[in-house]
Amino acid sequence: MTQTFFNEMFERGEFDARGTTAAALMRSGEPRAHYREYFEWMSGEAGQQTQKKRAEVDAIFRRSGITFAVYGEKDQTGAGTERTIPFDVIPRVIQAQEWSKLERGLRQRVSALNRFIHDIYHKQEIIKHGIVPAAQIFSNAQYRPVMQGVNVARDTYAHIAGIDVVRAGEGEFYVLEDNLRVPSGVSYMLENRKMMMRLFPDLFVRNRVAAVAHYPDLLLESLRSAAPAGADNPTVVLLTPGIYNSAYFEHAFLAQQMGIVLVEGQDLFVENDYLYMRTTQGPHRVDVIYRRVDDDFLDPLTFRPDSTLGVAGLMNVYRKGNVTLCNAVGTGVADDKSIYPYVPEMVRFYLGEEPLLNNVPTWICRKPDDLAYVLDHLPELVVKETHGAGGYGMLIGPASTSAEIEAFRLALVANPDKYIAQPTLSLSTCPTWVESGIAPRHIDLRPFVLSGKDVRMVPGGLTRVALREGSLVVNSSQGGGTKDTWVLER
Repeated sequence: MTQTFFNEMFERGEFDARGTTAAALMRSGEPRAHYREYFEWMSGEAGQQTQKKRAEVDAIFRRSGITFAVYGEKDQTGAGTERTIPFDVIPRVIQAQEWSKLERGLRQRVSALNRFIHDIYHKQEIIKHGIVPAAQIFSNAQYRPVMQGVNVARDTYAHIAGIDVVRAGEGEFYVLEDNLRVPSGVSYMLENRKMMMRLFPDLFVRNRVAAVAHYPDLLLESLRSAAPAGADNPTVVLLTPGIYNSAYFEHAFLAQQMGIVLVEGQDLFVENDYLYMRTTQGPHRVDVIYRRVDDDFLDPLTFRPDSTLGVAGLMNVYRKGNVTLCNAVGTGVADDKSIYPYVPEMVRFYLGEEPLLNNVPTWICRKPDDLAYVLDHLPELVVKETHGAGGYGMLIGPASTSAEIEAFRLALVANPDKYIAQPTLSLSTCPTWVESGIAPRHIDLRPFVLSGKDVRMVPGGLTRVALREGSLVVNSSQGGGTKDTWVLER
């Protein structure tokens, strides 16, 4: 592992000037300052041991239960197949000043989104001013009429937000999408850091990497600050759908890290307009639920009557202000992909500021002119379902067959309201260890923004990497992996 190796990769065009070079290498092939310590370490004897240590990662993750379920694949019991997310030992490194700018933009964006959700369920000023069309709200599958006029603690709806950002063009960050309902992945951010520190402790002596281990403390503080008035020592629980949920490891992990009880719907009950948890010492009042259950399953008396995951009567307690749900019911109206194009205007409308982070240019297919453009340029575009997630329901035009493009064309013509389209960005890449050696792979970043008494973040996030050559899809369900994200303190 030498600098010559990286130079050769650059000369072969495996690192492009706007992508990986912006992150790791200069055009000369020399590492940028914030990657220099890592590449020097890799060029020494320590780097020679990396290949052996890579083999330890999967075994350690599986032994620790760090897995996710793939619903489309079944094991012998009929449950989703358990997988570990591939972990790459080459970190993604971000400079301190770069992170500072990104953090300011994320705080601004999430503040505006919280203002938007509150407005939608109260005065609806943004609709009255003609900034967001009423149809985009009231026909949205995530709009919850039951929340109209309901006041929530601190007017905060998205207590935990996972904002997906990518670097493109000349190295600037763009927001790809906002995840405000039940965003996942933070446990992998924390476990990735623990894994790197376990395998390569000397790297953290050579590099001043900002800590992320205090995230569970910040999360618990944010949850407690959202407690109903009068709850001086609030009881917080984490509500999970159960062990068969794909993110169950994260649910159990975060509950353990925060020192709170992990509960299922059957562990809770409503009495006299309050929520209680069954314990061996008798009923115990619950003040805050960090819920990892979708809206539709929270209360069979309000939403799906066939749900066994929630608590009968929970919404009545919530509306009366006797329990706080984090994130709030109805928050999904703001992370729908058809609402995403309006977020920059939300920043201007609610905060009176110019957005610090740009959206990816977006065509809204319900608009006839936008639809016509998209249909004419399908082989060049990325088309997404407005309610899609996990990398499903997408067309990546340049990587698709003619048959796939034509199938999407028919779907667009039949249901244009269900889709948006975006240009295929020249996403940044990062050196990644794959079977053939070290090669560039496309990455994104999901920082986590906590809103409560204050808007807070840890310096870092979950870097996801598309392990297949040329792929732009980083989701774990689609074969993606993860990296540790280093924000340097100097």
